[in-house]
Amino acid sequence: MPIRVLLADDHQIVLEGVQALLERADDLEVVACAHDGEEAVRLAIECSPDVAILDVDMPGMTGIEATEAILRERPQTKVLALSMHGDQNRLSGMLKAGAAGYLLKNCAAKELVKAIHAVVTGESYLCGSMATMLVHDYREHMLNGHAEHSRSVTEREREIIGLIADGLATKQVAAALGISVKTVDAHRRNILEKLGIESVAQLTKYAVRAGLSRLEA
Repeated sequence: MPIRVLLADDHQIVLEGVQALLERADDLEVVACAHDGEEAVRLAIECSPDVAILDVDMPGMTGIEATEAILRERPQTKVLALSMHGDQNRLSGMLKAGAAGYLLKNCAAKELVKAIHAVVTGESYLCGSMATMLVHDYREHMLNGHAEHSRSVTEREREIIGLIADGLATKQVAAALGISVKTVDAHRRNILEKLGIESVAQLTKYAVRAGLSRLEA
């Protein structure tokens, strides 16, 4: 059964181009196209997409506002941001609203398809430049002393906690920090054991309380 995709962008040429790219994939079906945030919310309710790909800067209801509205009505839909802009405010806004990923419009078609497959299976996805920016911003946040450090958690573990809480998947954390996936998994097991928690959701709550998540700073 194909993955059902909703597209939303206020530029018709972008809609047509992305739709043409996605329809080359055998397991993807574009079920609706919206030209603004309000239409995206309405079509998400009517068409029940698995994934909604939203422009962030649409007139009227923004992509951030549309994401919040869609997820209130259809929490099972995964939202991907597709934007021309790669700044912290837009990234933070979309992730706080509940988006599962963020890509720039200059990404390759195969990366967009990869992101769709990732989020539909419950993973998060950030394109390379956005992941790099998030890591840099997080490190600046740490150096400025805004985080409350736990004595039992190492600096590397604090980095990993923050990145996981900010939405990076294991492979993206590994790539961002220049370590292996196995090392990230080992660190995560140690972190959960040290902190006495059992899930990523609890780890995220800890990160927010401890000031380790840039998105909630």
